[in-house]
Amino acid sequence: MNRNLRPCPGCGALVPDMTGPVHRYIGASPGCWAAFGEVSGKEYGDFRYARVHGLTVDAYCAQHPGEPSPQAIRSVAVHLVGLSLQMERDLSPEELYAVHKRVSSLAKEGEMGVFWLDPPDLPGGPTILYVLGADGPEEHAERVREWARAVWEAWSPYHETVRRWAEL
Repeated sequence: MNRNLRPCPGCGALVPDMTGPVHRYIGASPGCWAAFGEVSGKEYGDFRYARVHGLTVDAYCAQHPGEPSPQAIRSVAVHLVGLSLQMERDLSPEELYAVHKRVSSLAKEGEMGVFWLDPPDLPGGPTILYVLGADGPEEHAERVREWARAVWEAWSPYHETVRRWAEL
């Protein structure tokens, strides 16, 4: 195994310096993307972890906004709206899915007026590695919530904009 570490360009986590797949517009390194895949696998594979999967996805994507492009702009909008509604209104997974679908569709059609938000300085807070280190489903859920709160707070200069998008 490669023991060399490098900081992820999105979240700053020290992850294995490796080659491998990455998402085409989410700004994550292969090592960080692999860690996200491991957490997602746990959440998909065990119902006790699944209840926070939407929050995991929104936190990860908002923490790895990538570079300005139509897809990245829509992604950041969708996932910040998801974080907003989960942090402030405690949406159920079913409600979150409906919101993601609606916001994604409206943003793609140009009906939301979404635009690139200059990302905050995200490195330094909790990352996917913090979640990966959880011992059991309860601690996993607590860590996901803590991480998501930190990511949402990092985007605080844009909270009013995101709340307006959530109301469309």
